[in-house]
Amino acid sequence: MLIIGHAVVRDILTGRERELIEEVRAAYLAHHAGATVVPHSLFLRFPDRPRDRIIALPAYLGGANPAAGIKWIASFPGNLAAGLPRASAAMILNSLDTGRPEALIEGSLISAKRTAASAALAATLLADAATGVGLVGCGVINLEILRFLAAAFPGMSEVVLYDTDAARVEAFATQCSAVVPAAKVAVAAERDEAVGRYPLVSIATTAATPHLTLDAAAPGAVVLHVSLRDLTPATILGSRNVVDDADHVCREATSLHLAEQETGGRAFIDASIGELIAGTTKVRPAPDRPVVFSPFGLGVLDIALARFVRAAAEEHGLGLSTPDFLPGPTA
Repeated sequence: MLIIGHAVVRDILTGRERELIEEVRAAYLAHHAGATVVPHSLFLRFPDRPRDRIIALPAYLGGANPAAGIKWIASFPGNLAAGLPRASAAMILNSLDTGRPEALIEGSLISAKRTAASAALAATLLADAATGVGLVGCGVINLEILRFLAAAFPGMSEVVLYDTDAARVEAFATQCSAVVPAAKVAVAAERDEAVGRYPLVSIATTAATPHLTLDAAAPGAVVLHVSLRDLTPATILGSRNVVDDADHVCREATSLHLAEQETGGRAFIDASIGELIAGTTKVRPAPDRPVVFSPFGLGVLDIALARFVRAAAEEHGLGLSTPDFLPGPTA
């Protein structure tokens, strides 16, 4: 068993944004082509703590270099008050010959970066250009999304932020300036200001129920609805919608799931990101209808990046090898 801790994962992934976007693009194409197996994520919830959850995402990614495994990721928003990250995760990669686990990898950074890479990829497919972005929610995910957007759109020069926690947003502004030193970073006094200033918006909050419309959005806006439960069903129904996988995203009380329940169908979903990458369909924003990208977060993306990390760790002799982790051959 190769054990790869957070520091090694961080060092491997730092500065590799464009490569990771391509890894995510290839995984989406494989999923579109039917070369993946992605069971529904399993949510472990606690009866007396409705905000906390632990999610299991098993997946198989086929192709020339196939891989299989699982991500086990916890989201405990109360950690923030204790000075701990909201999310923590571990990933296991299994041998496709024996099924035995071969790598245990710290997964929180993999999870954040695959989410950000998918959002940036969607932005490149849906927006002609982006020089500014509004970030609603000042946490790890939106910081990574900004990092990847800056790599995908080198002309990114302006950022406006909004969060309900004033202290958090000020600290986040400093982090944003470090991520994109050339960008002008502003703090919005009202949420609608962050939603409406630029035609590119990223929403990544811990909201459990819809609370947000896009009435203030700029004409032709592209909205990265990463946290999935912020936009009201009416807003989803009034937008053009792109998803990663309709079967995955229309569950667990997401905004799209609620829209499906209201209408009795999924006609409001215009395309999957796999279709956009493959070129089989095209979705563009209209002046009165924004395009919303709502990714549930497919486990194959985690597997793709975990495979990337493992290969780099093995190439450079990184991580801790524990040959006695598993039992040996039977007599």
